Amino acid sequence: MTTGTAWCHGRPVGPIGFCEVCGRRRVPAEPPSAAAPAPESTRRSVELWSGEADFQSLPAIEVPDPEKLVLTDPDYPEQHRFCGHCGEPVGRAYAGEPAFAEGFCENCGERFSFLPKLNRGERVGDRYEVLGCFARGGLGWVYLAIDTALAGQHVALKGVINSGNAVLRAMARVERDVLVRLDHPNIVRITDFVEHVPPGGGAPDTYLVMEYVGGRSLRDLLKQGPPPRVEHVIVYGRAILGALDYLHGEGLLYCDMKPENVIHGDKRVKVIDLGAARSLEDPAGPSVGTEGFQAPAHELARHGLTVRSDLHTVGRTLQVLLEAASEDADADRIAGGLDALKRVLERAVAPFERRFATASEMAEQLDGVRREILSLRDERPRPVPSALFEDTAELLDDGLGAVPGLGHWLTLPAQGALSRESALEGGVPDRGLDLGLPGAADGAGRLPIPRVAPEDAAAAFIATAGAPGPHRWLDKLAMFGERSVEIAFARTRALVALGDAPAAATALADAEEQLGAEAARDWRAAWHHGLLALARDDAEQASAAFDRVHRSWPGEIAPKLALGFCAELRGRTAVAERWYRSVWHRDHGQVSAAFGLARCSLRTHGRDTAVALLDAVPPISRHYDAARIAAVRIRAGRLPSGSPGRDDFADAARRLPELYLDREAQDRLEALVRAAALAGLGGNEGWDGGELLGERVTERGLRSLLEQSLRRLAERARDRDEHGVLVDLANSVRPKTRR
Repeated sequence: MTTGTAWCHGRPVGPIGFCEVCGRRRVPAEPPSAAAPAPESTRRSVELWSGEADFQSLPAIEVPDPEKLVLTDPDYPEQHRFCGHCGEPVGRAYAGEPAFAEGFCENCGERFSFLPKLNRGERVGDRYEVLGCFARGGLGWVYLAIDTALAGQHVALKGVINSGNAVLRAMARVERDVLVRLDHPNIVRITDFVEHVPPGGGAPDTYLVMEYVGGRSLRDLLKQGPPPRVEHVIVYGRAILGALDYLHGEGLLYCDMKPENVIHGDKRVKVIDLGAARSLEDPAGPSVGTEGFQAPAHELARHGLTVRSDLHTVGRTLQVLLEAASEDADADRIAGGLDALKRVLERAVAPFERRFATASEMAEQLDGVRREILSLRDERPRPVPSALFEDTAELLDDGLGAVPGLGHWLTLPAQGALSRESALEGGVPDRGLDLGLPGAADGAGRLPIPRVAPEDAAAAFIATAGAPGPHRWLDKLAMFGERSVEIAFARTRALVALGDAPAAATALADAEEQLGAEAARDWRAAWHHGLLALARDDAEQASAAFDRVHRSWPGEIAPKLALGFCAELRGRTAVAERWYRSVWHRDHGQVSAAFGLARCSLRTHGRDTAVALLDAVPPISRHYDAARIAAVRIRAGRLPSGSPGRDDFADAARRLPELYLDREAQDRLEALVRAAALAGLGGNEGWDGGELLGERVTERGLRSLLEQSLRRLAERARDRDEHGVLVDLANSVRPKTRR
């Protein structure tokens, strides 16, 4: 029986993922195990994400009494005093003279004032009674007031500093118009706007009336604590990205994200202060962004304000939060997830071309990282199908999960049968357990496949075409009459599967030529360079290529699996184990990672840990039988650390009858376990081995049972020579009879 392979129409799916009957490439994703939580939807819409469930994971904070937040002596910071007309510093201390809060700009003559315009007790719009200043926004003071029409409910009033300045008034109108039409649970809501004539007379000032968001800003949490945990940083980031994605969908840029503009409220996380918001169609307008968070000046000079510059501010905000995060007690356990989170934030602040293109793109990676960290903590899978990769039907295993064929016996010992004397002395030689690590080239065909870009000219052709193997698939691909990047990538994979590295390199060069300047940044090109390096048996180069993919998509599983495989090929067991653990704990459908972890465990932790890992493979998995076979072989196999003990053989004897095998495969595996028990007996007799090893295990009994197994195998020999070898082997192990 073939195991560890997907089946379709009763026939195995080949190493590049094609059914040998229908020729279809795609293999349906496994349904989740009954024991595992159901997967979430593939691409959860950022617009629909409001964060109620995730908000509950944040630490409860004490919401301060709003009236205690009123400033007794509000003072606009000197370092933030700039002329609203020409942008030059104003009101600064000079030559021993103190700073002044109002006056005229020495550069352009524009009047300025940074003093609050509303006093306690003043009523605005005949409805809102002012309690005082309690915060400073990007354009002016924010006042706390009570709504006398709604039983004293607290509201926030926001005016404009230097209301006589036409530019600032225009920006205030933008904020008003923006807020009026916005409706998102993570964005502060405007409820009204009113005009108010100052007590001394003059032109009326316009004030926005906003919901009062009770809570603490992230800047306050950074200063006074409690410090966030790693997962909390992601929850905050997810809420911020949800708000910004909504704004971008409304044709707006936020422009000034920073910790003080995010409130951890009593019910959810809220983005406040949209004073710097502007239309996507007006990227070159005046900016009130904050140094240290805003995109680099050379980028703004070249591209203006963009969605990517918004994401830069989010990345810097989250980096600041992560730097302040509390020391993690499980740092070693979640190391893989923490590294992935840092890589997400690194890409968010990377140069313009490498940065995430949309808020939803970044949010999706944060989602993946959060699931990884949580799963590493509690070892509960949280699977979600990838938007970038198709799962391959193949297993990263080279025989550990399969029953050895007759060839295993035909080569014992070196190409011949045992002499009767040597067999009587020690039984069938034990060659030790082959851990089943695939070779580099073989493993390349077992890794996940990038999804076809839907905009590619050949997308529909590739989705409907199919072939029973790489040779026929290459013929099919040649039928497409146009040049296509995806056709070139598909040719690369087929040629890698055939072991033709030079032709694969030519196909990949064709794909990169079509990509042009984008080839150096294209993650699919990097992925295929990794496959090509494996075909050349260069695991180090492959690892470098897959690492580039991981840096682009840190929340994806496929690059981690590839990096684990490369590390294992290079003998870096601890590194491989970390990568495999990140994959397996997050998704128990990734059985290749379980086999990789089992191999690592057999080198370091022992067979009990390896078997426990394989036992966690869900019964619904296509690789469930392979995992159960591997567990039996591990129990009976000799490792460099030593031979199996009595308990190992007893466990193998218990497991083997429970396997779903045909009679021939059952006979071969029984023979394997009986031979291992005979080789490793070491005088340890008298225990109950059941029907497989004898109800009372003895050397004589094991020899009789092994002889029976070998004779049954001889009955299935393909020719006379094989039959003779197996019969001689059976004769060589049978118990000595009295003369």
